[in-house]
Amino acid sequence: MSDLLSPTRETGLKALTPGVWTIDPGHSSVTFSARHLMVAKVRGSFTDFAGTITVGVDPLQSVVEATVQAASVTTNDDGRDVHLRSADFFDVDNHPQWTLVSTGIDTAGGDYVLHANLTIRGVTKSVDFSLAFEGVVADPWGNIKAGFTAEAEVNRKDWGVEWNVALDAGGVLVGEKVKIVLEVEALKN
Repeated sequence: MSDLLSPTRETGLKALTPGVWTIDPGHSSVTFSARHLMVAKVRGSFTDFAGTITVGVDPLQSVVEATVQAASVTTNDDGRDVHLRSADFFDVDNHPQWTLVSTGIDTAGGDYVLHANLTIRGVTKSVDFSLAFEGVVADPWGNIKAGFTAEAEVNRKDWGVEWNVALDAGGVLVGEKVKIVLEVEALKN
């Protein structure tokens, strides 16, 4: 069997070769979850995003740049999605695109921390993502792919996303904390 049909997965960070890796949106996801009614979680995702990872000779010197089209939000509820696109939440008419630009990568035990500037609604805040490198592999067509998982919890109010409704029983309709999960498969250019 050829090497292309039985790829081996390299998991050490040194398996990342220098150059530009493009995020493959067909095999990646940008998701979030937030508390609803203080007792459940609502999950959503964005379907229109793009980005690159420019890997340096030292992989810890790599740079990540990504964009999300805010109007591509989906939570599997059309009414909620329309509300999320409104000025109450994402204000997509005035802020159609969000950006993430890395400012550094550090080691953290067996994994890493991705430091990044995240811009939402025209507000830029520093966010630290726990970053797991999933490895590098050649697919059956000879393409070299790398996988990453990044997670962070943010307070939506830091970006001016403050809409809420107080509940009669106490608490609020929408939680302030939002978990962001990025599952990335990147193609070596």
